[in-house]
Amino acid sequence: MSDATAVLGTTVEPEARRNGKQPPTAAARPLLLRYRALLIVSGNMTIAIAAYLLAFAAFALRFDLTIPAQYLRLALATLPLLLLCKLVGFWTVGVFSGWWRHVSVRDAEDVVRGNMLASVLFLAAMVFLVGLGGFPRTVFILDFVLCTGLVAGGRLAIRLADERRERPAIRRVETLALIVGAGEAGIRLLQEIESRRRLKLAVVGFVDDDRAKLGLRVCGVPVLGCVDDLRTLVAAHEIGEVLIAVPSASGAALGRIVQRCTEAGVRHRVLPTLEELVEGRVMYAQMREVQIEDLLPRKPIHLDRTQVQSLVAGRAVLVTGAAGSIGSELCRQVASYRPERIVLYDRHENGVFGLEQELQASFPDVRLEPVLGDVLLEDQLHGVFATHRPDLVLHAAAYKHVPMAERNVIEAVRNNVIGTHNVARAALAHGVREFVLVSTDKAVRPTSIMGLTKRVAEMVVQGLQNGGCRFVGVRFGNVLGSSGSVVPLFREQISRGGPLTVTDPNVTRYFMTIPEAAQLILQAAALGNGGEIFILDMGEPVRIVDLARQMIRLSGLEPDEDIPIVFTGLRPGEKLKEELVAAEEEIAGSYHERIKALRGSEPAPSNAWLTALQAHVEAGDAGEAVRLLHGLVPSFRPSAFLLERLADAEASVAGNGRARAG
Repeated sequence: MSDATAVLGTTVEPEARRNGKQPPTAAARPLLLRYRALLIVSGNMTIAIAAYLLAFAAFALRFDLTIPAQYLRLALATLPLLLLCKLVGFWTVGVFSGWWRHVSVRDAEDVVRGNMLASVLFLAAMVFLVGLGGFPRTVFILDFVLCTGLVAGGRLAIRLADERRERPAIRRVETLALIVGAGEAGIRLLQEIESRRRLKLAVVGFVDDDRAKLGLRVCGVPVLGCVDDLRTLVAAHEIGEVLIAVPSASGAALGRIVQRCTEAGVRHRVLPTLEELVEGRVMYAQMREVQIEDLLPRKPIHLDRTQVQSLVAGRAVLVTGAAGSIGSELCRQVASYRPERIVLYDRHENGVFGLEQELQASFPDVRLEPVLGDVLLEDQLHGVFATHRPDLVLHAAAYKHVPMAERNVIEAVRNNVIGTHNVARAALAHGVREFVLVSTDKAVRPTSIMGLTKRVAEMVVQGLQNGGCRFVGVRFGNVLGSSGSVVPLFREQISRGGPLTVTDPNVTRYFMTIPEAAQLILQAAALGNGGEIFILDMGEPVRIVDLARQMIRLSGLEPDEDIPIVFTGLRPGEKLKEELVAAEEEIAGSYHERIKALRGSEPAPSNAWLTALQAHVEAGDAGEAVRLLHGLVPSFRPSAFLLERLADAEASVAGNGRARAG
């Protein structure tokens, strides 16, 4: 017999259909509901009577199956007292309120507790009111066992009959599947697949690395092997899909499962993570393709929602760069904590419009104030702050692309440094309570203009800390899926058939998903006292070439065979490895398991340098601007590309000066 035949088996029509009966009509249902309580009590009491008489009958086995007359009279005489005790016991624990069609383990526990309480009450009543003279003690035990079994069994029989009636007469199966994970999530997934009428899918067995489960049957389905056996099992049972039901699996463990599925050449999908599952429910509809984010070596995030709630709830929040990857996610996270309003501040019109539409649909009760603005316009900033009076500012507006900043030094300095200073000064002037700067790991021993400007931006907000407003900075690494991430680039290159471009075989980066980064930014904001630079635990650094290979495999292809990988060399300003803590800095303490605060990150001396920097920027003198910033951040190591561009620019200026003099 083939697997498909074994799974399909032979099914018959439900009882009601075979007998020509129809489900209760709409008119009949209210009558049943009206007398539901009476029917339930009557049914339970009938079972209790039957169990009590059966207990005496079982006791009669010692008398050759004949109950002596005195015991029969005793049974009938004590029956009303027993029923009264059963009524009290069952009502006390809620046995009468259970829904028989959906009986669960909790209902079975209630039945046991109800019968135990009733038996204790009956025993006490017999001892203190009637007396035990001539009453067979064995009947107490037999009655408890029989009544518990019959009440629980009756409920189970009704549920089984109901499920059988709802099953389709003939289930058409087109795909055979394996479930990886014979735990609670896998069992729930199996139950849902079997209960869904229209799914053309049947589960052949479980796969689990727990050796103790091998050979067992879970809900009637065998545990066929472990993850390393997937290739053999897929071939032996003609499996068309593997469903991964291990929502707590680490990135490394999930990567191993995906690798085995890829080797077996079988489609595979995964349940969402524990954080994504809604109220712990496992639904087949939530199965999705494995994403690169699932394979990251990182720990799950556990937020102190009370702290974040106290930071955001009922307050006005302004987010700069609101239309960007991080800014938009910050707005979504903030909206979930019910702020008084969110000011969406960005100069990208389409982005702000789209974000407003999305937030209005998801959070209709949150007041939104979309503002098209620029952090370089001081007058506009002061007008916005005066109008909306924000309590919390999340400053995410910045130029973040390393190569672009290397080629556009003046604009990067203007936006990242002067823009940050403008927003921070406006926050101080208008009584903002908390100000959070979104920074980057590239600010540590920077080798790029982007990293240099973000480090100086950190120094700007630290220098403004005066007790009136809490200024904190938050550093983290690359964000998967953001506009500057390699992941969208790799997806586009895979869709074109390759090649995938990687700068260097040894380059590594810290990675985090956009929602994770936004959550930890809010958590750090709630923790800070003012003046701190927080760093986020990004997990282990990931080699970009390994990330590229994983993305190719997730697309059902093989790296270097179907899709080539080409190494292009580091771009201007890039490092092989990023850092989160500089040599002169040290971790001052842990405020959260995923967040650390730094000590030794000195603010910039006075603000005299800022006037000079603005003059250099207005004059378009990139060389002098970089020299000034280098003096503030001595650890800066400019790229050869930048030095060459600055030298060419200075030579051009000098040549123009000589030409005018001549």
